[in-house]
Amino acid sequence: MLLENIVLRNFRNYEEFSLDFDKSINVFLGKNAQGKTNLLEAILILALAKSHRTTNDKDFIKWDKDAAKIKGQIEKHNQTIPLEITITQKGKKAKVNHLEQKKLSQYVGHLNVVMFAPEDLSLVKGAPGLRRRFMNMEIGQIKPVYLHDLSQYQRILHQRNQYLKLAQLKKKYDPVMLDILTEQFAEVAIKLTERRINFIERLERFAAPIHAEISSGLEKLEVKYMPSIDISSGTLNEQVQQLLEKLRSIQQREIDRGVTLMGPHRDDSLFYINGQNVQIFGSQGQQRTTALSIKLAEIDLIKEEIGEYPILLLDDVLSELDDHRQSHLLEAIASKVQTFVTTTNTSGLNHAVLKQATTFHIENGAVRKA
Repeated sequence: MLLENIVLRNFRNYEEFSLDFDKSINVFLGKNAQGKTNLLEAILILALAKSHRTTNDKDFIKWDKDAAKIKGQIEKHNQTIPLEITITQKGKKAKVNHLEQKKLSQYVGHLNVVMFAPEDLSLVKGAPGLRRRFMNMEIGQIKPVYLHDLSQYQRILHQRNQYLKLAQLKKKYDPVMLDILTEQFAEVAIKLTERRINFIERLERFAAPIHAEISSGLEKLEVKYMPSIDISSGTLNEQVQQLLEKLRSIQQREIDRGVTLMGPHRDDSLFYINGQNVQIFGSQGQQRTTALSIKLAEIDLIKEEIGEYPILLLDDVLSELDDHRQSHLLEAIASKVQTFVTTTNTSGLNHAVLKQATTFHIENGAVRKA
């Protein structure tokens, strides 16, 4: 899979911008706040219709403009496919092959990306919400139906919480409607949980040997999904009924709290090295190796799923890795993954792979080839 070019219009600090990319490694060099991360963010939005930095669409639109546009041409399965995202004050519109998609979930998945940024080093030691967001983004781009189920879940969860809050405040509400929402909630909660468990199992299958190699065989990595609901046995209908019984048994507690106490919105995933929780007992080096192993595993998982490697976005992350981890990352992607790297300088980046890269200088939203 390749991203051949990109066109930006009124996106962040780019007014009119067009650039063709190298099929291998593209390095964007420049000082901070010049537009390097904005460019990688645009590529991410072109792929996933969302950013890793903000959920506010207005942030993408250049000041005093009404709309922003991102266009790109990709090569996938030997086909050339134009993609386009238009961002307005009211939301986003997406096109594939110049045809507008009715839902963003129908758009996502055409361009597959893996992004590795400094904040991803917090994937292991950060809050559970970071890991849930990571799972949602990655499962969504390889199984777009997951995004539909997730959107449905979030809508039902919001409505259910509203009814629980009314009950907590002893205000008038319809208990029959709460029962209906609980039944809807249970069914979609089971679906999301099953997909997440499957994803984590597959991710571990790829991440464990990568981690063993980076650690010279001294460390065994395990990745475990920690669901708040039990789906270990039974058919889908049986699992739904079991969850309904559990929800009914804790309904008074939920009313007392005014929130839904079980479901994928409360789940987590944990990482273990040699049987020890890395978040609690791991060194900073072990946490970083784990994060790197997970990101490299994503690349292989997507390759297995769609038959082609995704593109890789490295946003100022190489400087955060020591020489050993940096070398492992670059050697893992060499000659197989189209890669986009941002950095403020290349003085500490002496790997042979980078010396073969195409380098662009970015200054105040203007780009020139080195």
